[in-house]
Amino acid sequence: MKKFEGMTDEALALLYVEGDNKAFDELLARTQNKLFTYIMFVVRDHDTADDIFQETFVKVITKLQMGQYTDSGKFQFWLTRIAHNVIMDWYRAQHNEHIIEPTEDNDLSNLRGASVMDTYRETEMVNEQVLRDVKKMMNALPAPQREVVYMRYYQQLSFKEIAELTGVSINTSLGRMRYALMNMRRMAKEHKIELALQS
Repeated sequence: MKKFEGMTDEALALLYVEGDNKAFDELLARTQNKLFTYIMFVVRDHDTADDIFQETFVKVITKLQMGQYTDSGKFQFWLTRIAHNVIMDWYRAQHNEHIIEPTEDNDLSNLRGASVMDTYRETEMVNEQVLRDVKKMMNALPAPQREVVYMRYYQQLSFKEIAELTGVSINTSLGRMRYALMNMRRMAKEHKIELALQS
């Protein structure tokens, strides 16, 4: 809408709080594709993604109306955090879903050496073909691992931001990434997929 051109998402959210429903329509139009893509990537089921998307926006509306949003310049971050929480609630409700997580005492702080940093630098330089192969393998990962890989590589979030969004420590985020990479390397070996990394 012309009226809202040039306005930030944050400004639109605050306009909606003041009673401008059209501002919310514009906000929804701007954010729905990116948010739905994120949800769909994590849950991998269109009907479930629809339900989670709708529940996310119900929560967004409620929080906005209750004054629980302040303009921090990170509306998309706030929105993704709400979606993440809805997804995690959905997973907890699935009694038949068994997600294996690293143990609580899995402390990666002792892995500060250059080899770990080299591993992350290496994986950031994956070429486009390898990314396509990686995306296929990502679908087989447990949801928390798939989510951290998506946030890191497709949303370009830092591990600090991922930790904040998912409500875990940076070490847990790093741990999930580490397990995801190990699982994907194992799958690549099993299926003889060449993960040619740039040097």
